[in-house]
Amino acid sequence: MNQLDAMQIFVRVAELASYTRAAESLGMPKASMSTAVQQLESEFGTQLLHRTTRKVQMTLDGRACYERCKDLLADMDELRSMFQQGPQALRGRLRVDMPTGLARMPIIPQLTEFMRQHPKLEIELSCTDRKVDLVREGFDCVLRVGTVDDVSLIARPLGAFAVTNCASPEYVRTFGMPRTVEDLAHHRLIHYVGTFGAKPMGFEYHDGEAYRTVDMPGAIIVNSAEAYQESCLAGLGIIQSPGPSIRKLIEQGLLVEVAPELRAEPMPLWLLYAQRRNLSRRVQAFMTWVADVLKPHLLPLPR
Repeated sequence: MNQLDAMQIFVRVAELASYTRAAESLGMPKASMSTAVQQLESEFGTQLLHRTTRKVQMTLDGRACYERCKDLLADMDELRSMFQQGPQALRGRLRVDMPTGLARMPIIPQLTEFMRQHPKLEIELSCTDRKVDLVREGFDCVLRVGTVDDVSLIARPLGAFAVTNCASPEYVRTFGMPRTVEDLAHHRLIHYVGTFGAKPMGFEYHDGEAYRTVDMPGAIIVNSAEAYQESCLAGLGIIQSPGPSIRKLIEQGLLVEVAPELRAEPMPLWLLYAQRRNLSRRVQAFMTWVADVLKPHLLPLPR
């Protein structure tokens, strides 16, 4: 096995803290993972990984080697395609993560054209609301809505989604159409929390001077954007939701906008990626494409 292949294997084992998971992600036998790491340890003259009963951990030398291997592999990936011309020069795996709503609309409907332009790319698309670990889980970049608090990542702002208040037609027929803050006392809010046990934020609105929140009763608390939207479609209450998918549901008549004067603060959208000296051309190409796809749906961020 050549040294670059061994380095690639070592990086995956280190990131996943498991020989088994690394073997599954690379589609290789587990024995090959162990052989590759032993080969590097022999060549470098130091122990890189320490296996415990629960997981595989990097040694201090292993951590230093891991950082250098990442840079070297990125440099080699860039060097391989540096002198190739045309869209077919982009090749390899691209692993990205984004919220389900964005994937469903508008990313996936337009992904065919991107893949037609770059037929040798292989995209692994993960859809989740949780905060994935880019490095540990091997993601090249992720799309995230809301605040970003991980200073170890590079956050590229794309714009902001307008937040729409909406409910199902059945809900409006039953409870009426809210128009003022006072009306909200007679309505139900579907509460969204990232973690169960956390306090729901309530209904957000702008009073002409600042954004404020008002507590509202609710029959259900959810922790995923998909359940949040489905609960609204089922008539369980009002939601405040960003993104083009909610506008699509309103256009289809499945939801109706309520209290349009009581707007929540627009939610920023970010492209996040790990700090790296040289970002591969395939990641740059995807990020440029996805920013262009989302631009018509975004408001500019306030300066």
